[in-house]
Amino acid sequence: MEQSRRFELVEHLSDAELDRAIDEAQKADETRLVRRLCFIKNLYGGKTQQQAGEAVGVSQPTSSRWARAWNQDGVKGLRPRFGGGRPPKLTSAQWDEICAVLEINQPWTAREILSLIEDRFGVTYHPTHLARKLRASGMHYAKPRPMDPRSPEDAEEILAERLSEALGEDDAVEDDPIVLGFFR
Repeated sequence: MEQSRRFELVEHLSDAELDRAIDEAQKADETRLVRRLCFIKNLYGGKTQQQAGEAVGVSQPTSSRWARAWNQDGVKGLRPRFGGGRPPKLTSAQWDEICAVLEINQPWTAREILSLIEDRFGVTYHPTHLARKLRASGMHYAKPRPMDPRSPEDAEEILAERLSEALGEDDAVEDDPIVLGFFR
């Protein structure tokens, strides 16, 4: 006969205290903690770890980890611990310096920007990540073009002709005068 393992849950808080903890976490905008506390509330309600995990949308291994954390440290054990990730390769002052140089000496290719950063600070970035960092700083790539490639080849002649018509320098008189206006 197969025995099922039964998980013992330590009740660190009463139902009312758990509800208060959920409300406080919601007010503090701690959505991850709210989710974990709701998982514990489901366990208090008699659900299995798997059922409680499915109710809040987590896998069985995650629900086991949360239950162990609750048993060991209560609410403190459920609080997400995030170290903040890897520190940036360049300080904000160094990045501001790079942005200033890029704004002064335009245009730049992505390869030139990568070389500039590596020469100046000895740091390498992947081109895709560099593009993300530049966009986050308010910079965007644009190809410098002397002319719009969509414009017709005789665009200057068309402009001169339309201006002469608008200014009345043309000999032909039209019934409807051309009016120029600028709008925002």
